[in-house]
Amino acid sequence: MEKSYFISDIHLGLQAKSKEEEKIKKLLLVIDEVKKNKGDLFILGDLFDFWFEYIHFVQKDFFKVYRAFYDLRLSGSEIFYFIGNHDFAHVDFFEKELDIKIFCDPKEFVIKEKRFFIGHGDGLVENDEMYNLLKKFLRSKFFNFSYKLVHPDLLIEIAALLSKKSRSGDAKKKYKIEKDGLEKAAIKIINEGFDYVIFGHLHKMTYKKFDNSAYINLGSWLDIPKYGIFDGIEFKINEIK
Repeated sequence: MEKSYFISDIHLGLQAKSKEEEKIKKLLLVIDEVKKNKGDLFILGDLFDFWFEYIHFVQKDFFKVYRAFYDLRLSGSEIFYFIGNHDFAHVDFFEKELDIKIFCDPKEFVIKEKRFFIGHGDGLVENDEMYNLLKKFLRSKFFNFSYKLVHPDLLIEIAALLSKKSRSGDAKKKYKIEKDGLEKAAIKIINEGFDYVIFGHLHKMTYKKFDNSAYINLGSWLDIPKYGIFDGIEFKINEIK
């Protein structure tokens, strides 16, 4: 039976080199499992801690990941990539070179006759207009043009510093608001007739059942790497140890 796999918030490029190598090793194991089972892969955002595309440049540290995705596509598996609030600056590398479908917003899928609502999860909390304005700017043609004026090595150093700063105490205080708000948004979507609502973004795994439906948050790979798997009957979350 074909299976669907789900990963989120791996944040490649964030941690020390040894931890990054371990994350990539485990990610390759998941991709290999998807390939062996002839499944499809859903990436729910923040695969990278930051992502910038230039005309003649991509980040070389993730070559093994690009190659694994390419091989997975050649095997016939589909890959659906929902960009997150960290890896927002995608242009066309993933679509043109790796044949991976990119989505900027949540989307409905029907998998084995079940309705799924899938997305990263950012921007869905009520009264978050300021973030959505920032999100619109960061994904604009103007910003996409502007960052290319900075040398890629310098831009990556700046992005790494900003990423670490975003994990300050203020960001932690905002977590509870986002957690409650995102769950509220998920329940509303479930009430529209969906069987599964699956997000990332919060870095804390959640699996809540509502009658015959469920809200699932995949957590992050910054503690224990994990992935979701749907076999047509039930949705499970497996840890990678």
